Amino acid sequence: MSIKLKVGDQVKVLTGKYKGQEGKVLQVLPKIDQVVVEGVNIVKTHQKPSQTNPNGGVQEKTMPIAVSKVAFVTKSGKTSRLGYKIKADGAKVRVAIQDGRKEV
Repeated sequence: MSIKLKVGDQVKVLTGKYKGQEGKVLQVLPKIDQVVVEGVNIVKTHQKPSQTNPNGGVQEKTMPIAVSKVAFVTKSGKTSRLGYKIKADGAKVRVAIQDGRKEV
């Protein structure tokens, strides 16, 4: 399955603890079908003291979530699935399915 989302896209979380929240896609991980969304799925990790970080401590880290749990948000604010359309000049563009196949 190919992921049609790209870095910088605005998405809305559909299920889970962060349901309803929106954020930008920071990273796409196609091999494991997951995306990293800004401000979503934040966990705390404990760091041991090391030479680079002598104090150690607790840090917050954004973890990836399944791409099936997010939906693309169009410019009009609606959620939509994405598809592709080939123009007459041969250019391939992404389109929002629910917005009547408008270009994204």
